[in-house]
Amino acid sequence: MRPPVFDLLEQDMERDAALPFVDLASRYFLRTRDGAEPVSTALSSAEIAPRFDEPLPQNGRPLNEVASRIEHDVMTAMNQLAHPMCMGHQVSAPLPAAVWMEAVIAAMNQSVAVAEMSPSATVLETQLVRWLTGLIGWGAEAGGTLTSGGTEATFTALLAARAAVLPNAWQVGLGAEVGALPVVLCGEHAHYAVTRAVAELGLGLDRAIAIPSRDWRMDVEALAIRLNALAADGVPVMAVVATAGSTATGSFDELEAIGALCESRGIWFHVDAAHGASALLSDVHRDRMRGVARARSVAWDAHKMMLLPLSAGMLLVRDEGDLDRAFAQRAPYLFHGDEDGRVWDQGTRSFQCSRRADALKVWVAFQRYGVSGLGAIYDHLCDIARDLHAAISVHSQFVALHEPESNILCFRWVGSATEDDAAVDDFNRDLRERYNRSGRGWITTTVLGGRRVLRVTVMNPRTTRAHVIALLDGLCEEAAEMRREGNPDPSGSHMSASDVGRASTR
Repeated sequence: MRPPVFDLLEQDMERDAALPFVDLASRYFLRTRDGAEPVSTALSSAEIAPRFDEPLPQNGRPLNEVASRIEHDVMTAMNQLAHPMCMGHQVSAPLPAAVWMEAVIAAMNQSVAVAEMSPSATVLETQLVRWLTGLIGWGAEAGGTLTSGGTEATFTALLAARAAVLPNAWQVGLGAEVGALPVVLCGEHAHYAVTRAVAELGLGLDRAIAIPSRDWRMDVEALAIRLNALAADGVPVMAVVATAGSTATGSFDELEAIGALCESRGIWFHVDAAHGASALLSDVHRDRMRGVARARSVAWDAHKMMLLPLSAGMLLVRDEGDLDRAFAQRAPYLFHGDEDGRVWDQGTRSFQCSRRADALKVWVAFQRYGVSGLGAIYDHLCDIARDLHAAISVHSQFVALHEPESNILCFRWVGSATEDDAAVDDFNRDLRERYNRSGRGWITTTVLGGRRVLRVTVMNPRTTRAHVIALLDGLCEEAAEMRREGNPDPSGSHMSASDVGRASTR
């Protein structure tokens, strides 16, 4: 007798079965448009856990009931990234066309590691990579692969750099290599993916060298001095990693100068542009990536400033052969060349074998919005960060730590500046937590220059200048309430950000 579940499978493939889930997504987009709902939840994980404390289901239930449970138990306790007051982490409010494409990707379920398992998707990814390497300024020999994100992309890039410096390491391991292990240099504000990769590649964390910054960018003069010292001591350098769009401040290292230093010394130059590479789509901001063509490898996360749904990372290389050499492995039951000898399989140059066809949603984004549309979105996100900076610059209670080079701004509540730094640190930490719990907005915090600061990342096209003014107003009101409750008082007066906004124009 045929089990009933097989009839359910056929029913669930019909359009009506999908509608409850499509409606969930579209209602979410609609209700977050005006920003009337709380941005996030005030519930802790322990308070949310009872919603899902239940036995493993033994029998199924109707899809409309499942969708209803998602709406009431899941979606009511999540960060609403499409809310215009959500200005926290570097996770996007995703492009709607790419959101709808996710269901198609899942339905087709192609594995793009192997061309015979994903005929058109593999070719499409190859073309997508060609488009992006062309934007960087590389030639026909360039290539790349999609990754889970910037961390995997940077790890893969440094694996390729290791293959160039220690070509026998794949076969015999690092212990068989003669001489000192190489080092990797990066800026002090580089993403933790760099040091993690150095340790995981077997070099040891001590082989990662942080170069001090100047104005939140890698100090090129300090880099040159350190490279000269390493050369004098006979220490090999595996790679230099520059950052384009740092996590803390969104700052761009001087790629032209760093690339020239690396070229003159024959050193692998990797650019972690997971956040900032999308500036290449903007006529206004493209110059911040000047010099990127000097790189041997570039990390680019489309799920950041291109606003793709997670995940859509990429590693691009100036010579695709570098990736093939990084993964010096054959699997004759999977990887085959075409009649012309070309290998289309992506698994030859990637950690992942079972891999979604995420290139399709990136391709759809270009098809739907074009380079001009995506570039305009990038410009808008950066403009709103500058609007916030302008408002803070004339505000008596806040100080900006830097001018925004992209969509990220760090600033600090300083009050009347009569309290010591430690007290102001605590106040900023508590202010952020209280503001986020209020539901009126959502921001992050970090430590910059040894001090606790507030951090805004604009990742939503719905966010406008009025919203960042509302952010400052909200922080002021929460700070005033904290003072009334007897919290440490770093402020002697209160100034409305709305008043500031009326006095300050872009």
